[in-house]
Amino acid sequence: MAKPSTDHGKQWTPADVTQLEQFAKKNTPTHVIGLKMGRTEDSVRAKAGESSVSLKPTNQSPYKRRKP
Repeated sequence: MAKPSTDHGKQWTPADVTQLEQFAKKNTPTHVIGLKMGRTEDSVRAKAGESSVSLKPTNQSPYKRRKP
């Protein structure tokens, strides 16, 4: 069973949102943002959506290449 986040149920502060924006600008993967901020990946995605922060796909080729 997954261990609850240390900030489970904690409100997002303006400083948290600013930090989220900085991670997003650096194209940091959502699971890494969650680990660094002590929040779940779902929480990070939800807050990004509410705050209009773009979490563009990271580490993905623009072409869907498949290795044989």
